Amino acid sequence: MNPRILMALTLLMAGPAFAQTHGQLKLPEFASLADKASESVTVTLDQKLLGFAAGFLDSSDPDEAAAKQMVASLTGIYVRKYTFDTDYAYPKADIDGVRRQLSAPGWSQIVQARSHKEQTDVDVYMFIDGDKAKGLAIISSEPREFAIVNIVGSINLEQLHTLEGRLGVPDLQIDTDGKAAAAPKPAPKAAPKPAPAPAPEKKP
Repeated sequence: MNPRILMALTLLMAGPAFAQTHGQLKLPEFASLADKASESVTVTLDQKLLGFAAGFLDSSDPDEAAAKQMVASLTGIYVRKYTFDTDYAYPKADIDGVRRQLSAPGWSQIVQARSHKEQTDVDVYMFIDGDKAKGLAIISSEPREFAIVNIVGSINLEQLHTLEGRLGVPDLQIDTDGKAAAAPKPAPKAAPKPAPAPAPEKKP
């Protein structure tokens, strides 16, 4: 067969598969980290499994009904989250490898939040196909924890919060404007009580 025809057929066959990976990251297995972590969460839900998992959401509950509607527009949810008892027990090189994927065409960073005091980093990326958001990636790291969340499909930022705490999705740390959620402000300190006045001296 003509090599050019063979190449064209190969591309045609690979086209649909390639389209399905738009917005989806190739996440490392992190197998060695599961043994080191005090807590770990691994979620791998493709389109078929998403439909099955959505069946457990209660349609009579307004919040879960909204989450179910959001899930119907998705083709995948992938979460890797690890918590450790010591600082930086995870190799940052693995996280950097995921970050490099986000430099590919189509991905745009919409949030970059850094806290030197808390030593936390939060990066949020959106995959845009045409004029529609087709993928979301969040990388959050701190000394004793890191999480990678990859949501694939038609993304509606206003409905994303409905997934938090459901189907293994942690707090996404973004608001409906696509900004990093503000950290809660510490409670104001109570004003110190005035010292008691000295007792009057007794006259002899």
